[in-house]
Amino acid sequence: MNNLDAVSVDVDDFCQTFLPTWTKHLISSEIKQRNKPSHLSVSEVVTIVIAFHQSGYRDFKTYYIHFVCRYLTNKFSKLVSYTRMLKFMQYVLVPLCYYLTHRHGLSLLIHPSYRFVTTYEFSNISSLKVPRREEKNDGVVLRLQTTLFY
Repeated sequence: MNNLDAVSVDVDDFCQTFLPTWTKHLISSEIKQRNKPSHLSVSEVVTIVIAFHQSGYRDFKTYYIHFVCRYLTNKFSKLVSYTRMLKFMQYVLVPLCYYLTHRHGLSLLIHPSYRFVTTYEFSNISSLKVPRREEKNDGVVLRLQTTLFY
């Protein structure tokens, strides 16, 4: 069993216990919504996203079109188009975050990668802004540009 199979089984086991509990706590709306099952399950989409972060690809589009759609069709038989996959990725963000939080304390099936980027909310972004200033160098005024550090 390779790493993709191990991650896939682990994600599937997690989704079978997490998804029913999560759907109980969702707030229902009065708007009628379709409840048509998709071609890919939540666990398959999460597995593809995790496998992307473990791969050496720089962008998801190249990874999905040139690797998943070519070489992983035996693992994921009902693959969808790239744009549809992007929509699925939006819907599985919460299960993916819970899975990664759940796996954080357990033995590592997911290898750490520099591609997992943490974003911070800055309460006072003005402190990060370097104001323009003028400097005189041999009688010539130099204007320095404003820079934001992220």
